[in-house]
Amino acid sequence: MAVSFGIASYIEGGVIAAVIILNIVVGFFQEFNAEKTMDSLRSLSSPTASAVRDGKTEVIPTAEIVPGDMVELKTGDTVPADIRLLEAVNFETDEALLTGESLPVQKDAEATFDIETGPGDRLNVAFSSSTITKGRARGIVFATGMKTEIGSIAAALRATGSKTRPVKRKPDGSAKPHRYAQAWGLTAGDFIGTFLGVNVGTPLQRKLSKLAILLFGVAVVCAIIVLAANDFSNNKEVIIYAVATGLSMIPACLVVVLTITMAAGTKRMVHRHVIVRRLDSLEALGGVTDICSDKTGTLTQGKMVAKRAWIPAKGSYSVGTSNNPHDPTSGSLSFDPSPPTKIQVQSETTEKEERATTSQELMKDNPLLEHYLDVASLANLAHVHKSGEGWMARGDPTEIAIQVFVSRFNWNRERLTKEEGWAQVAEFPFDSDVKKMSVIFSRADKRMVFTKGAVERVISSCHLVRWEENSEPIEMTEKIRNCILENMEALAAQGLRVLAFASKELDRQTSSEVEYAREDIEKDLTFQGLIGLYDPPRVESAGAVKQCHQAGISVHMLTGDHPATARAIAAQVGIIPSNSSAIAKDVADAMVMTASQFDKLSDDDIDRLPVLPLVIARCSPNTKVRMIEALHRRQCFAAMTGDGVNDSPSLKRADVGIAMGQAGSDVAKDASDIVLTDDNFASILNAVEEGRRMFDNIQKFVLHLLAENIAQACTLLIGLAFKDSSGLSVFPLAPVEILWVIMITSGMPDMGLGVEVAAPDIMARPPQSLKKGVFTIEVMVDMLVYGFWMAALCLASFSVVLFGFGDGNLGTGGCNSNYSEECDTVFRARATTFVCLTWFALFLAWEMVNMRRSFFRMQPKSNKYFTQWMHDVWRNQFLFWAVIAGFVTIFPTLYIPVINRVVFKHEGISWEWGVVLIEAVLFFGGVESWKWAKRIYFRRQAKKVAGGGDLESKVFEKYLSFSSPSTEEKTSLEPKEKI
Repeated sequence: MAVSFGIASYIEGGVIAAVIILNIVVGFFQEFNAEKTMDSLRSLSSPTASAVRDGKTEVIPTAEIVPGDMVELKTGDTVPADIRLLEAVNFETDEALLTGESLPVQKDAEATFDIETGPGDRLNVAFSSSTITKGRARGIVFATGMKTEIGSIAAALRATGSKTRPVKRKPDGSAKPHRYAQAWGLTAGDFIGTFLGVNVGTPLQRKLSKLAILLFGVAVVCAIIVLAANDFSNNKEVIIYAVATGLSMIPACLVVVLTITMAAGTKRMVHRHVIVRRLDSLEALGGVTDICSDKTGTLTQGKMVAKRAWIPAKGSYSVGTSNNPHDPTSGSLSFDPSPPTKIQVQSETTEKEERATTSQELMKDNPLLEHYLDVASLANLAHVHKSGEGWMARGDPTEIAIQVFVSRFNWNRERLTKEEGWAQVAEFPFDSDVKKMSVIFSRADKRMVFTKGAVERVISSCHLVRWEENSEPIEMTEKIRNCILENMEALAAQGLRVLAFASKELDRQTSSEVEYAREDIEKDLTFQGLIGLYDPPRVESAGAVKQCHQAGISVHMLTGDHPATARAIAAQVGIIPSNSSAIAKDVADAMVMTASQFDKLSDDDIDRLPVLPLVIARCSPNTKVRMIEALHRRQCFAAMTGDGVNDSPSLKRADVGIAMGQAGSDVAKDASDIVLTDDNFASILNAVEEGRRMFDNIQKFVLHLLAENIAQACTLLIGLAFKDSSGLSVFPLAPVEILWVIMITSGMPDMGLGVEVAAPDIMARPPQSLKKGVFTIEVMVDMLVYGFWMAALCLASFSVVLFGFGDGNLGTGGCNSNYSEECDTVFRARATTFVCLTWFALFLAWEMVNMRRSFFRMQPKSNKYFTQWMHDVWRNQFLFWAVIAGFVTIFPTLYIPVINRVVFKHEGISWEWGVVLIEAVLFFGGVESWKWAKRIYFRRQAKKVAGGGDLESKVFEKYLSFSSPSTEEKTSLEPKEKI
């Protein structure tokens, strides 16, 4: 623009100024809307709180918490406001942000303090923004927002970091002059890098910013070539043409379109139950090769129902089908004196008809059942109650199912604490390392310990068991432990999640003010029995896993459940082969491992395994981290789900960390890249599909932009060969025409490509290679082919009009600036070239909707053989109207007087439209021929790597293709090719 005005080319300068202003205005409003979208999405991923409203626990955004709300707090939550505690059980918070104290602070709901007591000593208050490291609590909100303790120092917290690089100093604080120069240089570099966009934004945004800078260098070279071809003439038309040629190489809207595409993509994901917390993950989702998922609530419904209970000295209790998992009056009760190992699984109808009974009959003279129900009811934090709206439940799904079961016998926690005199003394919450939870309750003159947890962990803590109905407890022997484990296996084989109950009476009366040691409390217990909980797989899980396999993504289940339970659910949803009986034992062992087996292996041992397990049971947080690291060593790109505080390391270590929006803790959400609002495995597939769609669309508009740039540059540079009698080049395109093409055919069509729907086969392809990124070999070759083909057709159109049908007269030096009879043919040839280039660039946007399929056959399963392309172009209306607008606006530039000859330096055309139409046919023919050749090539490549058999055979081929030695010998395997 400055050059144009400097050499008094006011028309070109004015056009350039108009283009710049238009791009700034459009870019500003588009980026403003994109940023508003991102702000709204950030608010969706903001911390949440569990508030009790209308007798129900609701999860609401922290911003909606108000004074007077009753809030429930648990491990991993971020405290939403300043809260006066009413109840606190082993409750500790990290207040380092507020007080600077590095150790967690144990809270005491019963304590009271003077009003002058400082925040660090107020042990009956949980302060806003502190993190809960242990236990649970309940309290009333008394301050929110800026009125909280943390709000009083908000100004300090909001202060942004200094943008000036610090000076490196000696220990005594002095620094030499060159250190100041170094700091100033680095600060200036940071400022320039931020201004150019090379050190801010996502990796792809930074990469495309660097590409734009590289193309700016190429643009300068192109401008120099134009000047050199004309002997560095000071002719102002040559100078303006040089500037326009340089501008044709700069993809001005590249980063803007990328930002808008990402913002639109994140907005689409919200409708598919996925909230993006970090934009980097959008680029990563398309390259995911392995998904490591939890079972409960993700692959399954998370709606637990207690199906079977076993008391060794009594027998097995079963629950029939229930339409409401929270209603203890729904579903029949039945009893069988046999243990689970000897009970043949029967249909629910048969059980109901033959053995249905009432809870009163089962409870009559049954102290063993009472002891069992005491543990089940009191070692439980869930609440089940009946309201005007029916049966309501609050708490963890597992504990709700157990509480519903005991409520069938009128033995729920609320009645025992209010009517039977039980009072809680202490609580040891569930810990993923010990896999148990315990409570201490007192009644009258005795105190009892009630424990529930993973069967192996509980029975290892048991010293006694009541094995006969009318006898005293006997010592827990190895034989009895094995018998219990056999019964657990029988329940787990039915797909039930099995927990164990145990209890003991404390030997001495200990003051509640004395802190109990967990290791002392959870030992020498008396085993009470087992309970089997059924959590049915989600209806969509099997289909989602199958789609993952079709998309080349391996699915691993990492669960805390028993191996038999995990195996049963994994088979139901398709993670392992459904017909496991046909698989050799050693292969089955390789597919399903326990955490203890996996953790015993060193990293080298794991790397020697021919394949990694598909299911790891009894999984600990450290096992998840090791699994991610093992996948990384095999060059896999892994996504990991998690919901607890202890899952944070694995979520951070994974390439894509996925937190649960409903069951997940705030700590897990903060460590994640994306959050599932419905905790559904199928939503992970939605996220992967959206990631691939976005990656595809980015490739499409980058290819369209750069192919167009190559076409313009080749046309303009090769066109320098057309010289008039004075030795100056006669330009095939005028500078204003170049700017018009850039403005009309780039920004809006590329935004349309950015919002294009997913291709029909997008989930039938293997994951994208993130090492290659957007610029794959295919994209770069396409860029050259389309660019050169468009340039060849444009130069051909100029030559045909000028030399084929015209007299070939290029004038005597004025055809670049003024119209005359002598220049009429040049002006017509230039107009023809202008129309061709504009149309080609617009039509190329439609061709880029699918980079391989024919424009006329993008939906392979459609029966609309001749009209499907019409539906395809109309489906994306943003792109449709962007192309139509560019198509239509050509005509005013051709036929309005003054604008055509004075501004655009061309003349209205007539018979030349025949040339344009033939060139358009040739353009489509060339592009379609190239796509056809690509389809043939990739089809042949696919046949080379595709195996026979059904999908299940292909997916599990690498597991079925080897016969490993025994588990003990696996660690001595020689290194094999990593799969």
